[in-house]
Amino acid sequence: MRIDIITVLPEMLTGFVNESILARAQKKGLAEIYVHNLRDYTADKWKRVDDYPYGGAAGMLIQCQPLDACISALKAERDYDEIIFTAPDGETFNQGIANELSLKENLIIICGHYKGIDYRIREHLVTREISIGDYVLTGGELAAAVMADSIVRVIPGVIGDVESALSDSFQDNLLEPPVYTRPAQYHPISNPEETWGIPEVLLSGHEAKIKEWEMEQSLKRTQERRPDLL
Repeated sequence: MRIDIITVLPEMLTGFVNESILARAQKKGLAEIYVHNLRDYTADKWKRVDDYPYGGAAGMLIQCQPLDACISALKAERDYDEIIFTAPDGETFNQGIANELSLKENLIIICGHYKGIDYRIREHLVTREISIGDYVLTGGELAAAVMADSIVRVIPGVIGDVESALSDSFQDNLLEPPVYTRPAQYHPISNPEETWGIPEVLLSGHEAKIKEWEMEQSLKRTQERRPDLL
């Protein structure tokens, strides 16, 4: 898949998209991620992309022209399944949306900035508006990074162990059960006389019982911490 991210702060994203899971996905040829500097598409000789909003509201707003020019240039090269705007009033991003978008071929993500973007872009060019939570960020770059990471990591082949991705929290509207690693018996530095063990069932080698325990724990933790998911 290909993700094109449009931003006024490309430096915030270029390092992120070339590290960790996103770097691995690109090296494997499973994803392409491009960051576009919106200032490269402005007709203003001073490279300005914003102006004051009509009506006297406070703050600055990204103009139509540079966004229209950038989106038009990208659409001239390929078709896009979604043109996404990172908006605080959009639908709340979740694992289901990440799974859905991971099946697409081409996505554009527009990073909002200042007081947002001229609403005409949202009316005529944006196909989907997504928020990563009920709070306001300085810009949409962090939201775009969160979405790109969450979308790309579930593409088959990106993570070596596909079972790991499928067992993550929220995949089945359940939280992940507790997980442990070696050693089975650990003596904490703060109190060497104490022993921190793990549930015996995990040492049993009985796959069916382990799966049953994991499901019980997932249901219990979800009921206690996020009953809204059930």
